[in-house]
Amino acid sequence: MTKELRRLSILMLVMFLALFGATSWIQAVQAEALSVNSANKRALYDSYEVQRGSIIASGSAIATSVPTTDLYSWQRVYTDPDMWAPVTGYFNPVLGSRTGIEQAMNPVLSGTGGSQFFSRIERIVSGQPPRGSNVVLSLDAAAQRAAYEALGDLQGGVIAIEPSTGRILAMVTSPSFDTNLLASHNPNDVNAVYDQLEADPGKPLSNRAIAGDLNPPGSTFKLVVASAALASGDYTPQSTLPNPAVYQLPQSSNRVFNASGGTCGPGETVTIADALRLSCNIPFAELAVELGDEAIREEADKYGFNQSFTMPLTSTASGYPRTILDDAQTALSGFGQGQVTATPLQMAMVSAGIANEGIVMNPMMVDQVIGPDLLVQQTFDPTEFGRAIDDDIAAELVAMMVANVSDGAASGARIDGVDVAGKTGTAENGDDQPYSLWFTGFAPADDPQVAVAVVVEDGGGRGQSGSGNAIAAPIAKKVMEAVLGR
Repeated sequence: MTKELRRLSILMLVMFLALFGATSWIQAVQAEALSVNSANKRALYDSYEVQRGSIIASGSAIATSVPTTDLYSWQRVYTDPDMWAPVTGYFNPVLGSRTGIEQAMNPVLSGTGGSQFFSRIERIVSGQPPRGSNVVLSLDAAAQRAAYEALGDLQGGVIAIEPSTGRILAMVTSPSFDTNLLASHNPNDVNAVYDQLEADPGKPLSNRAIAGDLNPPGSTFKLVVASAALASGDYTPQSTLPNPAVYQLPQSSNRVFNASGGTCGPGETVTIADALRLSCNIPFAELAVELGDEAIREEADKYGFNQSFTMPLTSTASGYPRTILDDAQTALSGFGQGQVTATPLQMAMVSAGIANEGIVMNPMMVDQVIGPDLLVQQTFDPTEFGRAIDDDIAAELVAMMVANVSDGAASGARIDGVDVAGKTGTAENGDDQPYSLWFTGFAPADDPQVAVAVVVEDGGGRGQSGSGNAIAAPIAKKVMEAVLGR
């Protein structure tokens, strides 16, 4: 071989290797990023020819693709669309829009994910038509239906979590919408439906379970304050606080009252345990001032406040103010008012962390990705967010929460034969505004299988006369019973 021919051969080899490397990089490593790039019209057009994978819950498909005779080849169809809307979202190739799991897991569902590279090659070689992979959710269909039916026409959100793993078992929001109407291939019909939903004052497109316009958590936040107090080492459940019928906020003319309008039980003092059981505001306002806003903020952060979570849906961060609060604002935060806001997801994580011996798990809602050949392509394992409290303190909080249900302000969550741990909340939104009604808790208390949080907005239709115990707690009870098979 002549020198010139050898040089040419080496050059051709280098060029081949560079081309092979670049192609492999694009096909395997960049495939997922390119597929979700809005400027990549080729990916959009190619997706019309692909039978999109199914979304599966409890062994049944809740989102599937059926063949059509139009340009788009496949039509997305949803089962029980209103019930599953906050989970599945919708996919519309006409408008190039998608939400929910359809958006978060689009590369997998459309068959363009990096983990599906070899599967794509195999189908090309064998001459099989392209297909997306199936997404298996952690959600429990029985718990989802129980939450959906219990919430009914009320405005609010419900979420249920498996405490030991963070797996989401139910996610419901109301009002909801029919995702099939937004999956239509008629752009005029879709735009008309979307505009109507956007203009609806009930905000049906908002996922109140994990996002939306956040509500003050009210007395459910007392769990975080009690947790901070016990974790400090300066307090026990039997530590006492002054027990007046009226509490004037420090450096303020505003006053705080208990829901009863009187003292928190008899006596000049009240224990932290009894104040939580009876859900009294004044003792927790006093306790918050003693602890200080920094200690409460640090404790709230340990449960996930001030942080967004991707599961793979993305939550809105719940908030305990990052700015330094004066004593008056700190006192209000002691019973979940003032500038404190939360999603049901966040309050479920508080309960789940207490139930899980103080360890808070990251929320997750996808268990597996299964290919068209029914082989598991990807699995998702539980991960820890962090430890909020020691297990002995968690045990003390569990006992206090059980008393809250069995002999306290959360009696609406009682389940015959099961020890339920819980906390209600009735949060104010302004002088003349309806309350936000809350419950968070878990069951069974001695072997937690499910943690639930419920928020009912607009006072449950009762303005300022409704309560978390009367309206939110029974909804949570139905969800817990469904998970426990009762």
